[in-house]
Amino acid sequence: MYSVVGCTDCSALWVIEGRPETSQCPRCGKRRQFDLLRKFAQTETADAARQARAAMLAERQDLGEAFDGLDSYAEMEAAVSEAVIDDDEYLESKGVDSDEAADAGRRATEGAGGSTSREEIVRAALVELDDPDEEAIVEYAAERGVPEKYTRRALSSLVRAGDVSENRGTYRLV
Repeated sequence: MYSVVGCTDCSALWVIEGRPETSQCPRCGKRRQFDLLRKFAQTETADAARQARAAMLAERQDLGEAFDGLDSYAEMEAAVSEAVIDDDEYLESKGVDSDEAADAGRRATEGAGGSTSREEIVRAALVELDDPDEEAIVEYAAERGVPEKYTRRALSSLVRAGDVSENRGTYRLV
């Protein structure tokens, strides 16, 4: 059972499922016992309750005639789902293999692709190089596709964050 109820303080209308002990107005936040709320409509389905609430709101704004010309929520939802193409169709229409795109997305979010972030490459240089100075780290990172400007900024940030120490031009992970 679904009920369309109203707030006595701010006149908001909302839909409640079942018979909760209390309900809170979504607009003003006032909490009231369900039995004391004014019930404008009671229906068996959520769609019918939403439809009743929408009709009441349209009448409040003197748009009842315009609202009567609209389809029901269920009909509009069906029309929208028919008119919209899914992600796979869209990607295929743009020349992208949707299965490959999905695999790439999974690899990116799961970390299973073996790709290493730029910062990880800079950190790896600090571990792998003997007495790494800024130029050696920049060169190491550049060989792995990290831009020089990023590497220098990352080093500076890591030093400021306390993750890396710099002493006489030589860098160390802390």
